[in-house]
Amino acid sequence: MTRITREEVFSPEEVAIVHVMNRVVRRCFLFGKDDLTGINYDYRKAWIEQLLQRYASTFGIDLLCFSVLSNHFHLVLRSRPDVVLTWNDSEVARRWLKICPKRTHKDGSPKEPNEFELNSIRSDPKRLQEIRSRLSDISWWMRLLCQRVGMRANKEDGHEGKFFQSRFRAVRLLDEESLLACAAYVDLNPIRASLAESLEKSDFTSVQRRIEALKGNSDADRNLSPISIDEYSDPLGPCPSNSSDRASDKGFLGIGIEDYLQLLDWTSRRVIPGKKGTVNETIPPILEKLSLNEAAWCAMASNFGRLFNHVAGTPSEVDNKRSRVTKRRFHLPIQARKILGSAA
Repeated sequence: MTRITREEVFSPEEVAIVHVMNRVVRRCFLFGKDDLTGINYDYRKAWIEQLLQRYASTFGIDLLCFSVLSNHFHLVLRSRPDVVLTWNDSEVARRWLKICPKRTHKDGSPKEPNEFELNSIRSDPKRLQEIRSRLSDISWWMRLLCQRVGMRANKEDGHEGKFFQSRFRAVRLLDEESLLACAAYVDLNPIRASLAESLEKSDFTSVQRRIEALKGNSDADRNLSPISIDEYSDPLGPCPSNSSDRASDKGFLGIGIEDYLQLLDWTSRRVIPGKKGTVNETIPPILEKLSLNEAAWCAMASNFGRLFNHVAGTPSEVDNKRSRVTKRRFHLPIQARKILGSAA
């Protein structure tokens, strides 16, 4: 795969939905049980989720989906420069100082910035503009997330050097088909990896948090973007969140949470060998709406990471997309082109 700059694929100055993934060095189980040493690092998954909650409440970026496994993690993020533009200078400064605090509590959580700290940003127009851009920059989100997890783990282990094997992988999602398939791919990751038997037991995933919220724990998914978006009746524009838990209250899929969960359950019983249970054999309506047959959908939902490189979408969407700087076409692997070409 050709290595290109992030700037060619997405920019903090535009709304973009991106699937990102990063893996620890040598594929070691540094977030799970290491069979070689017998040490269980499962608790480190909570480190990542805590940072995701903190960043979702401070960055101008929507957290759509996530899953944390034993040696890697997946996120689906949506940059929201339109939301950041609704924040005044004080709010921009405050949010950045909550992400990169000058002072912290004993537990490491950021203290509320004082006027002197706020003025160090507000009184410098160039720095203020730079930070405003960073707040909707997915690269900055990932840079700080990986840096802080890596530093904390290395300190605990008494090691130095790289914790993650390389820079994070990023794939921009161009259409509803790729977004829905990627969301399913991320939320079904623990089941495919045989780490969980059901959606409810898929620890450290966005789908588990959404199920917990449906069962009455309203705080479980407070940092996640809502699932459903109605293009006909939902308000237009940035839709800044009414709470301090996330950037916006805008959804991202054309189906409700119940239909999404049914789709995941239906998919899991087709892509996970030996998974038992009774499920409606009728293809879900959303797949018919998107003109995706069962084979094409299951291939995308189970092999999304292998099918797409820098951008993901139907062949027509990918062929019409150009890189932001050089204006070159993006490559769609032959396997993905065949699967999507026969989707209808």
